[in-house]
Amino acid sequence: MVPRSSVHTIARQYKQHGTTQQSYRSGRRRVLSPRDERTLVRKVQINPRTAAKDLVEKPGTKVSISTVKRVQYRHNLKGRSARKKPLLQNRHKKARLRFATAHGNKDRTFWRNVLWSDETKIELFGHNDHCNVWRKKGEEKGEACKPKNPIPNVKHGGGSIMLWGCFAAGGTGALHKIDVIMRKENYVDILKQHLKTSVRKLKLGRKWVFQMDNDPKHTSKDGQQSQGIVVAIRTRQN
Repeated sequence: MVPRSSVHTIARQYKQHGTTQQSYRSGRRRVLSPRDERTLVRKVQINPRTAAKDLVEKPGTKVSISTVKRVQYRHNLKGRSARKKPLLQNRHKKARLRFATAHGNKDRTFWRNVLWSDETKIELFGHNDHCNVWRKKGEEKGEACKPKNPIPNVKHGGGSIMLWGCFAAGGTGALHKIDVIMRKENYVDILKQHLKTSVRKLKLGRKWVFQMDNDPKHTSKDGQQSQGIVVAIRTRQN
């Protein structure tokens, strides 16, 4: 409900000036016109990784970083940390789509008996690749993962220790430190040492499935047949 005083004020203004628009007020004008503000907003919507300091210069006018940030805030754009996602090529995307199509109708019983495995390299200090992007509030789920927003990252970006591990719906399996350059023989040894132990620990059913990516070491005949198990192959990142 609108207060009566507000109605009187609007009516009086219309009688005096013939419009309900706010009349000009004293004080310092904004440095940026509405058109300038729209230009700034459009730039960060095209490239959300644009830093505020890169937007302070415009022909004939110099504005502060604080002014640029206030403009974005007024248009409901907030600074957010860019999410990371695997840097996938078209062949990766097509292979993953094929995998999803083939397994999309599997029921929960199937997935509860899948043992997932992979190797990973853990870095001592990590990457200094933090990046902020501009996004509107409420766009966290859909907008955050659009190609222009996340930071592409690769799976093995350097590090100090290499590990093999596995997990299932019921928890984590074995974790093995890799001290050599991985070849198919080393991979088979890891499976012989840890695979069945992990299956027993996680209490997988008789028709359990071993899930691994299509690394050549994994897809070798020895790697797939050494344990006499059912193997499902998923595409890897690189």
